[in-house]
Amino acid sequence: MGANLQEKELLERVINKDENALFQVYKKYQPSIFKYVRSQINNYQTAEELTQDIFLDFIEALRDFRFQSSLKTFIFSIVRHKVIDQIRKKKIKSILFSHLPSFIVEGLKVVFIDEEIDKKELQEKITKIINSLPNDYQLILRLKYIEGVKIKEISEKLKMNFKATESLLFRARKSFIKVFNNEL
Repeated sequence: MGANLQEKELLERVINKDENALFQVYKKYQPSIFKYVRSQINNYQTAEELTQDIFLDFIEALRDFRFQSSLKTFIFSIVRHKVIDQIRKKKIKSILFSHLPSFIVEGLKVVFIDEEIDKKELQEKITKIINSLPNDYQLILRLKYIEGVKIKEISEKLKMNFKATESLLFRARKSFIKVFNNEL
């Protein structure tokens, strides 16, 4: 079932930068989109931001819309992808550095069930990313998460004070997550 004539006319107006038409689309779909996003994302502010991002993505994707489905189906395909991306990013960040490597691998495997990435591929990806980081980041991530060394002991090994070691670990994690997210 394709889009009906009324939807086509409305979308043509949106494409031609008619703000009233865009507002009509927003007004019609925003409540149901927000309700769905909120049911999947357990944070009100994040759900609000994601809903706004979805409409920006909708506007961007509209030029590729060929009326092969209803407008609602089209919008909710964007919603579904955006929510999945958000959940993956959140899980990666929370799982990645909160457990030892074996738990990281198992946790990330759950995140990627759709892609059926196996343990070995995931381990290789983590190793590849760690190896791509600067040497001091590689060292601190290996000591902390592979060897399980406490921060106090790492600071002694590296002859750094405790706060500087924590700061280095924070920057290394942030760098790892940035590279990891770019690999998705």
